[in-house]
Amino acid sequence: MKTFKSSLLIAILGLSLALIMGGLHAFYIVALLAILEISLSFDNAVVNAKILENMEKKWQDRFITWGIPVAVFGMRFLFPILIVSVASGLSTMETFQMALHDPTSYHHTLHSVEKLIYAFGGAFLMMVFLHFIFETDREEKWISIIEESQVLGRMGEMKSIQMMITTAIGIGLVGTTQSYQIALAYFSGILLYSLIASLDELLNLDGIRSGVMGFLYLEILDASFSFDGVIGAFALSSDIFIIMIGLGIGAMFVRSLTLYMLEQKTLAEYRYLEHGAHYAIFALSVIMLAEIFVSIDEMVVGTIGVLFIAVATYHSIQANKDAKIPLK
Repeated sequence: MKTFKSSLLIAILGLSLALIMGGLHAFYIVALLAILEISLSFDNAVVNAKILENMEKKWQDRFITWGIPVAVFGMRFLFPILIVSVASGLSTMETFQMALHDPTSYHHTLHSVEKLIYAFGGAFLMMVFLHFIFETDREEKWISIIEESQVLGRMGEMKSIQMMITTAIGIGLVGTTQSYQIALAYFSGILLYSLIASLDELLNLDGIRSGVMGFLYLEILDASFSFDGVIGAFALSSDIFIIMIGLGIGAMFVRSLTLYMLEQKTLAEYRYLEHGAHYAIFALSVIMLAEIFVSIDEMVVGTIGVLFIAVATYHSIQANKDAKIPLK
């Protein structure tokens, strides 16, 4: 419970502020947004915890402390404003004023570039999943028909197989949409992932992930997870501050979940939790790319992620029982 004290405090403050700003209606919307953010990003907490395990202690602490204002204020408030600013050709200050005084126009502009956001995020998350699924030295296997298949093993031996698959998907996507902007966004996601992964490998020391690159990777991963929540939030409210409060509360709880898993070594106890999170990432990637063509409700996205985590947790418990390993 100690790990969640700061999140509970922020939740109380945020809900109180919402009540003052807009009464019970605003209170209810903020609560819904917080739940939406947690459901969409639960798998993000699992992946964060796994990555943090291989980072220096000081960078673990920095991610928890520095990462909170970046996640709450940066990714859920400033980042959408910057996207709208670039898309509309307005200055950042003009876009900020538009978000404050003309939220309808702000939402319309953000909505007009959502396909580019989905293309970028879908490509980045697809690379995250493919890196995991083709990791040949991973001991634990969950869905054996996939992870222990000879085809997957042979493909994993091919150099740059992740790049080949995502590039092929990108070619098909560009051929279907006939949009150079979507192409630019999609391949930018691949490029950014490859750049961070390459620099991280270069700076990796004795299996300890570089602090700077690890931190940057986690923040971009967080941004990719938050895209759906930020865009979908406008279906519940047009007030950018109400949206930031609700998503910020959710982001705080995701950070607390990450810290809890790290401290309790949850991933070591629940052996398939990391697998479930990456399959949820794959599902989110596919959904984001599909949303370029059709609209998909955010609650569907969140439910799929939670289901993967729940099934992976159940199978982990069963596997430990079979091996007679007690859970804490």
